[in-house]
Amino acid sequence: MVVVTVLAALAAISLVAAAHWYLWRRLVRDTTSPGGLARRLGTVAVIVLPLLSVGAVASGRSGMPFWAQQTLAWPGFLWLAALLYLLLALLVGEAVRPLLRRLLERRDASGVADAPAGAEAPAGAEVPAEAVARTPVGTGSGTGPGARPDADISDGRPDLPEPSAPATSPASAPAPAVAPGPGPSRRLFVSRVVGGAAATAALATVGYGTYGVLRGPRVKRVTVPLAKLARGAHGFRIAVVSDIHLGPILGRAHTQRIVDTINSTQPDLIAVVGDLVDGSVEDLGPAAEPLAGLKARHGSFFVTGNHEYFSGADAWVDHVRELGLRPLENERVEIPGFDLAGVNDVAGESEGAGPDFAKALDDRDRTRASVLLAHQPVVIDDAVRYGVDLQLSGHTHGGQLWPGNLLAGLANPTVAGLERYGDTQLYVSRGAGAWGPPVRVGAPSDITLVELASRQA
Repeated sequence: MVVVTVLAALAAISLVAAAHWYLWRRLVRDTTSPGGLARRLGTVAVIVLPLLSVGAVASGRSGMPFWAQQTLAWPGFLWLAALLYLLLALLVGEAVRPLLRRLLERRDASGVADAPAGAEAPAGAEVPAEAVARTPVGTGSGTGPGARPDADISDGRPDLPEPSAPATSPASAPAPAVAPGPGPSRRLFVSRVVGGAAATAALATVGYGTYGVLRGPRVKRVTVPLAKLARGAHGFRIAVVSDIHLGPILGRAHTQRIVDTINSTQPDLIAVVGDLVDGSVEDLGPAAEPLAGLKARHGSFFVTGNHEYFSGADAWVDHVRELGLRPLENERVEIPGFDLAGVNDVAGESEGAGPDFAKALDDRDRTRASVLLAHQPVVIDDAVRYGVDLQLSGHTHGGQLWPGNLLAGLANPTVAGLERYGDTQLYVSRGAGAWGPPVRVGAPSDITLVELASRQA
């Protein structure tokens, strides 16, 4: 097991090193002059930025002071997002690069073909020796450097130039027009165009994705019909929020935005389905305090996510209870018209506190509709087995950073949205925050207002 872990670590380090070498080659070496300031600064950045990223990832679990985590988090995590999109953009650029070279070659060739006789060659053009015309010889004495070999000097008078053949000096003679060869200037131009376009696209993508996270989640509305839902519960509204991820980057202001958005929907019940935090109660307790302002007629409920078990799950369960949320730790409550159950996250199994579906659901009245809060979608098979009508989950972030949705789809039955599994429906929220880079691309954050519909109504 240790050998496998070491090999995996070495493979990861090699992959990261190769990615940064490729980045340095395309964005620094190919676009700057050897020994220049730009190349030195670019080289330093390619070395320092990945070290900041490693520090940002490791700081939270290494016991580093919270202020140090905050210092490393912004540059370190943003670089991870920038690295992803720089690599993707540069890979696209590899296909564009030869096309751009060919276009320049054709343009230069066309320019030479259309140029009038005697036109000057473009600056920096390579002039083949055989293409250089002889320069007309100037006048002068027979012994001078510009003398005419056939000058008549018998009478001692210098010959005057003939009117039809004005004298020209070698310095003033026009150079013939020739096409520039594929020299260093053309390669440099192509590299700068492709590199500049890639950097612009990547940084714009990361900037817009960061803005999407910091402005806060938007409300998404979904209607879910439940066959066994009592008629009196028709139209019951549950505000579902997951993956808030309070931490070194997202703090109290982020929580307040979420609370204000949830309260504006006037829900009947609020469900916080895990991954509330990335840190200890000591560091993030103040950031979570706005949760005490959540308002719903039937209260606010909480279940753990995997990140709670990285951050001290027991302490956080106690803290959210103090803030007015009710933790559902493998238990169930009766709500008018349906049963609401919650199970611990599967990450709790390492602490002997994993999900217990039998405890939460085994002795309930199966004629009543049931709604289950479970952080990870992967427990849907257990939900089907216990006759759950609707499971509400998060965890996936909808992929967060495209094309992360493709990877998330390999590990989760549903990445985002509503799907049916037998008689059980599963709804997965994209979450209200972000883990790692505070960036979302192709997976906007959301708070979902789930409206239950009774078929009896």
